[in-house]
Amino acid sequence: MIKIRLKRTGRKGEPHYRIIVAPSTKNRNGRAIEELGYYNPRTSPSTFEIDKAKTEEWLKKGAQPTETVAHYLVKNGILKSIKKGSTLSKGKSKKKEAKN
Repeated sequence: MIKIRLKRTGRKGEPHYRIIVAPSTKNRNGRAIEELGYYNPRTSPSTFEIDKAKTEEWLKKGAQPTETVAHYLVKNGILKSIKKGSTLSKGKSKKKEAKN
């Protein structure tokens, strides 16, 4: 599966991140297929720059953003909403089928 995720750069204690497209099986800081932008949490307010055209192209191809990247994509208007896994709440269980 192809993921849109963060790749950590910067010195110890001073993180900067690049937004990359990479297979989910690869190492976090391994080789990327393509670099889409960057994220700097150390500025006030934090900086999030991304190439919208390239990102939309990868999303159409089926790339899945990680949770953190998805939140920023929603803030920037690239994604409409974050898709959650199951629609069932954790407290409710499925109805038991009637035994015949």
